[in-house]
Amino acid sequence: MQATANLPTIWNLSLRGSSSKVHIVNPRHRKSHALHCLRSEGHEEFDNSQKSLGQSSITKEAKHKDIWNLFREAQKNIMILNKQRLAAVDELEQLKKDKEELLERINQLEAESQIVIKKDKSSLFWELLLRIDSMVINGLVNIEEASSMRKLVKEHEANISVFPLDVLQQGDAEILAELRRFTNKGKRNGLHVIHICTEMAPLVSVEPLASYITGLSCALQEEGYMVEVILPKYSTLDLDEIEGLREIEADAYSYFDGQLHANRIWNGVVSGIGVTLIQPVYYSSMFSRDKVYGYQDDFDRFAYFSRASLDYIAKSGKQPDVLHIHNWQTAIVGPLFWDVFVNQGLEGTRILLTCQDFDKGLVPPEKLELCGLDPAELHRLDRLQDNTNPHFVNILKGGVVYSNKVVIMSSSHSSIPGLEPTLAIHKDKLFFAPFGMDNSMEKDLCCDLHVSAYTSIKNL
Repeated sequence: MQATANLPTIWNLSLRGSSSKVHIVNPRHRKSHALHCLRSEGHEEFDNSQKSLGQSSITKEAKHKDIWNLFREAQKNIMILNKQRLAAVDELEQLKKDKEELLERINQLEAESQIVIKKDKSSLFWELLLRIDSMVINGLVNIEEASSMRKLVKEHEANISVFPLDVLQQGDAEILAELRRFTNKGKRNGLHVIHICTEMAPLVSVEPLASYITGLSCALQEEGYMVEVILPKYSTLDLDEIEGLREIEADAYSYFDGQLHANRIWNGVVSGIGVTLIQPVYYSSMFSRDKVYGYQDDFDRFAYFSRASLDYIAKSGKQPDVLHIHNWQTAIVGPLFWDVFVNQGLEGTRILLTCQDFDKGLVPPEKLELCGLDPAELHRLDRLQDNTNPHFVNILKGGVVYSNKVVIMSSSHSSIPGLEPTLAIHKDKLFFAPFGMDNSMEKDLCCDLHVSAYTSIKNL
């Protein structure tokens, strides 16, 4: 009781409902209560603050995440756009490059077309002439019409570049129609010469004959002559040197050893010169060898070729002014021409023999029968009988006897050893020319000499 009396007493009257109660409140209790209340309020405020902070943190994190996603999306779009821009730049550069290449190609084609028109004027000329051969062999035109067509082309060579190139890719009928549209301009006045030979540079070169054929032909064409070459189709030919090589799709037969034999005929242009290649079918091995010369059956091989050349000329309706033959290998053309072919539309043709190689081509007389000649008629001293070996015929001698003019090309001989008596009899036929065409002086001299020989032949 004393402890209680010492404490200050506070009277607190409060009405609670309908009854009145008296509370005695101890100050310490009040203080404790106040502190408790304050703590409770602080905890509440702290919790509220923590909740508020948590919600704010979540909101910021979400916003940050959204912003980051937007940034990443924007970055991704920028990368896509950049790639598209780079691709567009590359495409533009490629288009520019393609445009430059196209323009360069167009300029190149234009330049090439001008070169082709200039360079291949003679090539076009010969392609047209050789297509006329194809027309005759295939029966599209007869020999008279073909002769008129050749004359037309020959007379208009200077105007030949206007001929539409695309027509050459068409059939013979379209070419024929186009040929008839030519105007009367630029006539060529030179002679028509056909070389029947065994070499021509750069197709096949063994002896000086090869460069001589090409050089002389080009020089004569510059003088207004129309020159073409007939060769065997050796398996060793450099066919890459032939422009527009094509096979005539027609049967071409020639006589040999008592029968007619098929040949494949090829046409093309070499160095601006029209070239015809003859390829035996049955005797295919004749020219499918490693060498051009030097075989036991050389006479058979070149007699076959010579006869096939004349058969082709006659069948195609060609009417050359001069058949130019070379050395003993094609000298048999002389007697064959006069004994067999002169009355086959070739009455106006003459024969010129050039001798560079003095090999005579000695064979037994009966060999002449292979190509359709009569040994009994030709095995005579004034014809083919050899001057020193009477049991043989001399093919080169036959070329001299049966040619209208003879050109001897030699730097050391003014005659042909062993043929002196024959050359003395036929001295009015002879021309002498320097051996080779190594420089412009020799080429001009050789060309002038042949022009004289051709002109004298034509005046016979």
